[in-house]
Amino acid sequence: MRRCLELAAMGAGQVAPNPMVGAVLVHQERIIGEGYHRQYGQAHAEVNCVNSVQAEDRSLIPLATMYVSLEPCAHHGKTPPCADLILSQGIKQVVIGCVDSFSAVAGKGIAKLQQAGVTVHTGMLEAACRQLNRRFFTFHEKKRPYIVLKWAQSSNGFMASSSGAPVRLSNTYSDRLVHKWRSEEMAILVGTRTAILDNPRLNNRLWTGKDPVRLVIDRALQVPRTHHLWDGSIPTVFITAAATDTNGLTETLQLDFRGELLPQLMEKLHHRQVQSVLVEGGAYVLQRFIETGLWDEARIITGTVTLPGGQAAPVLTHASLEHTMHLDGDRIGFYSRV
Repeated sequence: MRRCLELAAMGAGQVAPNPMVGAVLVHQERIIGEGYHRQYGQAHAEVNCVNSVQAEDRSLIPLATMYVSLEPCAHHGKTPPCADLILSQGIKQVVIGCVDSFSAVAGKGIAKLQQAGVTVHTGMLEAACRQLNRRFFTFHEKKRPYIVLKWAQSSNGFMASSSGAPVRLSNTYSDRLVHKWRSEEMAILVGTRTAILDNPRLNNRLWTGKDPVRLVIDRALQVPRTHHLWDGSIPTVFITAAATDTNGLTETLQLDFRGELLPQLMEKLHHRQVQSVLVEGGAYVLQRFIETGLWDEARIITGTVTLPGGQAAPVLTHASLEHTMHLDGDRIGFYSRV
């Protein structure tokens, strides 16, 4: 099962809104096949696992045990049901990491296997399997995207200078790590002030993989049309108070700014199948997510630069420090919400 999780993690950033899944076929303590879900819309882990078995070992498939990190699906989606594949291969024993809470699966795959006489064991490294797919489970169980907060701050706790002008607070190694994080989430979000002052691209130019969808909270569409966020290079959604014509390269999403904005946004993003969001700023937007309890992880980069004053960094509450790492002087704290 640990090997299943290693394989599954290789699909990070490529399979959403599907979960990351790894599968291993074992015959008499020897792995004869393994695979993982590589790309959304393509073959699932179980299919790739079976297909990887060498010709000389294919006769062993019905005698092998399949280990899979998440319950095999029993419904027709982009691909045929994996439970049917397992049955067609004559596999008699399956070990599952955790049950799939997605309503189209939710125990149906296990029931289908058991009804056909397959011995099914569940709950193997269950906590680790759920942790790997925490975005997927949060999306389906809480009916909202998984929210990751991220910001960089000076050594004395400021995010920007007094003028609001951008200041480099993290080093180039941390910058690359941030772009890796971008590649792992479905969307990235900033507020109006950050969009105007920083003129960010919000793309993934320093890492491999896809770019996240850009989300911009901009009530009155104040971000200049000459800024990068209007360039049409990446799908971009401006969250506004009124439906407004754009340049045809972006989209607007109308919300009621007189009410609680973030819960409305979460509902709309869930409806649009946006499974995770990386919130990159600014301080006000980040603090609003914190105050409303709409966050799951926070990643805070503290650089070596000291600022004489300016925009104070958000105050993180109800947080547990999970671990820290250091990159050439930068300290990065990883927090979870408690």
